[in-house]
Amino acid sequence: MTSVLDGWQPAPAGYKHVVSVSLGSSKRNAREEVTVLGQPFILERIGTDADAKRAAAMFTELDGRVDAFGLGGADLYVIADGKRYMFGNIRKLVAGARITPVLDGSGLKNTLERDAIAQLDPVLNWRSQKVLMVSAVDRFGMAEALSQAGADVVYGDVVFGLNIDRPLRSLTSLRRVAKLVLPVITKLPQDWFYPTGAKQETSVQGNGTKYYTWADVIAGDTHYAKRYAPTDLTGKTILTQTITEADRGWMKDRGVARLITTTPRMGSRNFATNVLEAFFVALSGKKAALTEAEYLDYIRQVGFRPEINEL
Repeated sequence: MTSVLDGWQPAPAGYKHVVSVSLGSSKRNAREEVTVLGQPFILERIGTDADAKRAAAMFTELDGRVDAFGLGGADLYVIADGKRYMFGNIRKLVAGARITPVLDGSGLKNTLERDAIAQLDPVLNWRSQKVLMVSAVDRFGMAEALSQAGADVVYGDVVFGLNIDRPLRSLTSLRRVAKLVLPVITKLPQDWFYPTGAKQETSVQGNGTKYYTWADVIAGDTHYAKRYAPTDLTGKTILTQTITEADRGWMKDRGVARLITTTPRMGSRNFATNVLEAFFVALSGKKAALTEAEYLDYIRQVGFRPEINEL
């Protein structure tokens, strides 16, 4: 029987090793060597092409052999309006990780992305921007920060997640929807509403296309933004996190003028927040998620800032 770890290599002695096990496409796999604050790291992302059984087996077989896990293509929980909503089926997926901590990026989204919005205000002047967040309940920190900065925001959770043409135009509406919908959604398979595997490679158009046309800035998860995008994004700014060279090419082909990543480039690519949250936990030496204050302290120590690319 073939092991899910065939070909996998542990980090050299003295390195800390972060492995993100993702339900996303294996085409986005990466393994980077970086040194931060004097500590060498191997940061690795392994996609399982929506194969939940393979992902679960990887968490089991790598448990105790790496310093921290990232969870990609899924959320263990989302934080909305200060409340945490747990995905039951995803908790089962990572159950084999009993020693190594599993981080899905939720804690870091609530700190790093809020911070990034404030840092970007001198560049973008949020009060002058029309912003589309394709999905906001999974990035409530960014959603709140954009509203507080004075941007004109459309939260597209109902439009894109439920295929109902009802854009949300205020945090009050977003909070109301989060309280109604998240207790139900967190009991459903996550691939019902989040693109995994081959779905990450294709786009579909529908009710939400006109909101891309309206917006100056498309903000949020890379896969969500690409999944529902029209072919023409001329002059738009995309604010997101994990980016590969293929993503950059996709954006240039559609006319995107500016790409801003809330996560910095590490090695040859920008990793997702789940990788960076696992990285910070491994750097700290702890075996659990850090506090918001601890994340912010590490963000300052390593000098993380949004990366702006004129395309």
